[in-house]
Amino acid sequence: MSAESPPGVHLRRTDENSAEIDALVGLIGARAGIDEVLGDLDRRARKRWVPGLAVSHGFTWDAEDRGTRDWWPQGITTSADASDTEDIGGRKVLAVSWYAKHGQGSRISFIDPHALRYRHVLLVRPVLREGRVDLEALPVHAGGIVWAGPYLHVAGTAKGLFTCRVDDLLRIPDPLFDPDPERIGWHGDRLSTHGYRYVLPVRFAYQPSTDQGVAKLRYSFVSLDRSGTQPRVIAGEYGRAAQTRRLASFALDPDTFHLSAGEDGLARPERLADGEPGMQGAALVGDTWYATQSHGPWGPGSLWVGRPGAMRERRWALPMGPEDITYWPSLDTFWSVSEHPHRRWVYAVRRDRLHRP
Repeated sequence: MSAESPPGVHLRRTDENSAEIDALVGLIGARAGIDEVLGDLDRRARKRWVPGLAVSHGFTWDAEDRGTRDWWPQGITTSADASDTEDIGGRKVLAVSWYAKHGQGSRISFIDPHALRYRHVLLVRPVLREGRVDLEALPVHAGGIVWAGPYLHVAGTAKGLFTCRVDDLLRIPDPLFDPDPERIGWHGDRLSTHGYRYVLPVRFAYQPSTDQGVAKLRYSFVSLDRSGTQPRVIAGEYGRAAQTRRLASFALDPDTFHLSAGEDGLARPERLADGEPGMQGAALVGDTWYATQSHGPWGPGSLWVGRPGAMRERRWALPMGPEDITYWPSLDTFWSVSEHPHRRWVYAVRRDRLHRP
């Protein structure tokens, strides 16, 4: 099934949390921004062989992140999405999202793949309480992320999309920092952030809705399509059995990097099509779709290639537990990430390997 300007599915952008974020900056002192984070990468990744017939190369996390069952990697995006030059301050950068299984919300790892160093940043929601700005964790699955211009869009499944401005990255200064990993928010005169030195506040959200009789779209994963004249955010659904498993394409305003909306303020997908069962991520290059599919913690993953309704499965193309996928245009390469403890890799796939007989 495919349709032009499909009816019934839409997103509405909320007001920005400008006052709350500015109040937080006032308490902390200044924004850090991405340059400060990239200059303060405190963890070391390791080059590793990655299983998968289509995998070109990759790396893994440090020992703690390889094995933790508290945090699970999900989404991936790159500086090729964020910038026309495909770099940030001269560096190629990867970003990976994780979700916590025990109430700590979600986080982003900013990675320098050349130096093999990275740092985790906690996603937070600023809220005003009794005249003072406080923090909450962002409890979403974060199954996909898109770094488009100044914004980082985070997939929130049934909650739509949550959007941060990367320039809002904040470093908690020493006099305020509470290292307790179990707490978040103010505790006396210290600010707790589950032990994370850097936080990225949510600035606004895209809240989903549908017309009567139309199944609500689940924003399980997202990616960026730059292959046309106008950038587009690709969103899709993880679905098994009778669940829907749709793929949607939303136009992105190239000047503001907001989703393009009609006069009623609603952003609607330009295209809506059925994908494959169990999709964990999808990317669109030209008119060809590429969708990852997991076969559990021990079976190698698949990559589906083609147009909706006629996609071909590339079995054993990916490691076990593949998740989101993103495309690096100048390198003609995809990047993806796998989720299972001790089988966690960030890895590249050359697109030409997927079109060989």
